[in-house]
Amino acid sequence: MSIRVLVVDDQQMFRVGLVAILAAQPDIEVVGEADDGAAALAKVRSLRPDVVLMDVRMPNLNGIDATAAILGDEVSAHRPRIVMLTTFDIDDYVFAALRAGASGFLLKDATPEELVAAVRTVHAGDALLSPRVTRTLVAEFVGTPARRTPPSTAFAELTDREREVLLLMAAGFSNTEIAERLFIAEQTTKSHVSRILTKLGLRDRVHAVVLAYESGLVVPGDRDGQA
Repeated sequence: MSIRVLVVDDQQMFRVGLVAILAAQPDIEVVGEADDGAAALAKVRSLRPDVVLMDVRMPNLNGIDATAAILGDEVSAHRPRIVMLTTFDIDDYVFAALRAGASGFLLKDATPEELVAAVRTVHAGDALLSPRVTRTLVAEFVGTPARRTPPSTAFAELTDREREVLLLMAAGFSNTEIAERLFIAEQTTKSHVSRILTKLGLRDRVHAVVLAYESGLVVPGDRDGQA
C-alpha cells in the first residue's frame, strides 16, 4: 500500500520539484498540494494523507500554526505525520514546531534520497531531524539554560536500560547504532524506545529528546549520550 503524501509550500516551483521526486517512487503517492496552512488543513481533512511535508514560512497560516491545527483538529480524527521543511539551519520555528507535534525537520537543500527517506522514516513511526537541525536544537539548549523545566516525574518510571537508550537517542544515535553500542538486538532497542515513549506519554522520539534536554536529564555536548 502506497504512502499517501500531501505537499505544502507557497513556492510553486519548489512544490513541483518535491512532487516529481516523490511521485517517481513506487511506494509513494502524492495525493495533493497546498500553498498555505489553511489550505493544508482543509486538504488533510478531505484527502487523509499519511505524511504531510509542511513549509515553515508561509502566508495566511504558517507551518507551525497549521501543524498545531491539523494535529489538534476536532473535526477530523485523522492525525498524519508532519515533516517541517525549512531553508535555515538555525530557525526559531524549530522549537515551536516540535512542541506543536511535528515529527521532524528537513532542510530544503536535502538531496532527493534524503527527502524520500524522510517520508518513509516518519511513515514507519520514527521521528526525523536532519543532522544540522539536531545540532541546532542541542546548541539552543546549551545557550539558553532558562528553557529547562524541572525533571519529569515520568523519568522515575524508566529502567536503567531505558535511561541508557534515551541518553543515546538524545545524542543522535539511530536504533541500529544504539543496539551496537549496548550490545543488544536492534529489535530490543525498538522495544525499549517504544516503552520509553509510552511511559513518557510522547508521540515520537524527537519529543522524548526535547523533553530530556528541557528537563536537564541530558547534558548537551556529551556525544556519548552519558549525562
